[in-house]
Amino acid sequence: MPDYSPESAEQNSEFEALLLSLRRKQGTWVEWGQACQRLQKGGYKPQAIFEATGFEPIHQNQIIVGAQVYQTLLDIPASDPVISYFEQRGSDCLYEFRILSPAARVEAATLTLEKKLDADDAKAAAKAVKDFALVRQPPEAFTKNPGDAVAYQCWRVARLESDLQVRSRLIAKGLKFAHSDTARKAIEQLLTDFTVTQELQAAPLPVYRLESETEMPRILPLLGQLPLPATELEADSSVEAMGAFGILESKGDRTWLALPGWQVLLKATQPIALRCQSDALSAPLPNKTVEEVIVVVDRDQQQWDANSHFLVEQDGQVITQWFAEAPEQTLLGRVILVVRPKKILDEGYTKELWQIDE
Repeated sequence: MPDYSPESAEQNSEFEALLLSLRRKQGTWVEWGQACQRLQKGGYKPQAIFEATGFEPIHQNQIIVGAQVYQTLLDIPASDPVISYFEQRGSDCLYEFRILSPAARVEAATLTLEKKLDADDAKAAAKAVKDFALVRQPPEAFTKNPGDAVAYQCWRVARLESDLQVRSRLIAKGLKFAHSDTARKAIEQLLTDFTVTQELQAAPLPVYRLESETEMPRILPLLGQLPLPATELEADSSVEAMGAFGILESKGDRTWLALPGWQVLLKATQPIALRCQSDALSAPLPNKTVEEVIVVVDRDQQQWDANSHFLVEQDGQVITQWFAEAPEQTLLGRVILVVRPKKILDEGYTKELWQIDE
């Protein structure tokens, strides 16, 4: 049975009608997404919806998010042809536009209709628009139109490419997407100018991997100072460290993380720690394995340096970013350390006291 607790018979009837509609695939994909969202908010688990309707959880997420982006097209609004087009198809494309602002979503959707983009093209276009917004001083030839944003990425990468075949494909793609005449002319110049430019590479992140046991502190509760009343010992003093870094969640409103007293941490005046997946950092780590890391930021260090990465705000989210030049946006702190977890090949082995190497 689906996992829900309807508050009334009327609500139960509504949910049953939504499930039946999804099972029969009645209406548009937008209505399917709205129905899935209503069911999930009503207490249904994605797996329960799948078992009742055949809509897999990953598909539910796509059409729910896509329907929300489609609503943006109605609110702005987009042109009638764009709205009509996406009412019947394109949930996978609209899903990729979730990372864009409302106005940019409309422009990207318009570009999708004009160029007949598939989901992969839409994903690349969304990334190009988002990356273009981070460029401090883009070339004047390129406007903020999504087509020009894609063209700019093609132009930028083509100028770095020495392989003529790859360069030609990038130029052709740039000309396909270029919206303005100035962007088109800038790309056409690459047909006669074969100069390969060098792009400044992002500064390496200050990475350290925990290796020895002495670097893994044990977190203990501090009950007070001796002599200590016996009643104090009756208090719950249990501590459970979580994850590879021994993160401790206190009973108060703050969670603490213990790290060794490295010099870089001792020098920090206002350090904070953030959990992060390694593939979400502002520069890739040496290996390709995606793992959880701890990013330590000194909020007191807000002066730009090309050899450092910084914490910034983007679209209401805090991220790490590297800048080749001094940015206009406010720097929230400098990344002083990225900590990788200790590799444990056999966690059970380390808990045995009487292991003898033969």
